[in-house]
Amino acid sequence: MVGKDASVLTISTVGPLRGSVTTFGALVGSGFRRYTTYRQATIAGTFTNVVFGYLRCYVLLAVAASTVGGRPGGYAPDQLVTYVWLGQGLLSVVMLWGWAELAERIRTGDVAADLLRPVAPLTAYLAADLGRAAHGMLTRFIPPVVVGALCFPMRMPTRWQTVPLFLVSVLIAVVVSFGCRYLVNATAYWLQDARGPILLWTLGAGVLGGLYFPLRLLPESVAVTLWLATPLPSILQTPLDVAAERDGPALQLGLVALQLFWAVVLLVLAAVVQKRAERRLVVQGG
Repeated sequence: MVGKDASVLTISTVGPLRGSVTTFGALVGSGFRRYTTYRQATIAGTFTNVVFGYLRCYVLLAVAASTVGGRPGGYAPDQLVTYVWLGQGLLSVVMLWGWAELAERIRTGDVAADLLRPVAPLTAYLAADLGRAAHGMLTRFIPPVVVGALCFPMRMPTRWQTVPLFLVSVLIAVVVSFGCRYLVNATAYWLQDARGPILLWTLGAGVLGGLYFPLRLLPESVAVTLWLATPLPSILQTPLDVAAERDGPALQLGLVALQLFWAVVLLVLAAVVQKRAERRLVVQGG
């Protein structure tokens, strides 16, 4: 197109693997470029995250000051600072809330067009979400962390493996969050209107995911049960504990491995649900 910066996704004929990788990468890039257009929303969201970072940080530091030994849940004050500010930065990266695109397309019937495309809906939405997360990591993660480091005594990594393990944990957390959001949205295939499940997800994800307070502040039996029985702590609690060096290297690695387990389970479950939903649409003549 003359005067337009247009591009067309093409699948390589050299080989199916190379073609799949090329297409997936193009979809990731498309997801990244899509969110670069929301400049005002990015600035406003970042400012809001910084404001709430101050509030949460002072609350948790007050809890630490009133706790015998000054280590609530085993966190030193500088670890709590790291937990809060990295959590505010990661909030838009893992995207706990605000995604109802699949549910809306199911409600309007536009999902039929998705099913006709050469890339499966689950793969396409996952690639786009990874692109969105990459944009959030560059624009919404760094500013709150910088503000927190300048204004509070933040804990810096003391082990060489902390930073790479944290980055791997964040990547897996994005996939876990996507799997949960995809399954919640997919309920619209049966309910037609997924606002109820999405509302329940919004209410529960922040509390059980470790956003509002570290789950280690709960009784140990409750925290362990949440970690093992649900994927929610793998979204925020695990990467934040890795960054704060709350645990030893072995336990850190174990928590990331548990994250990976939940990521695989959720993607497989989402694929099964998608297949059943497509069969349901065919039977109904949709």
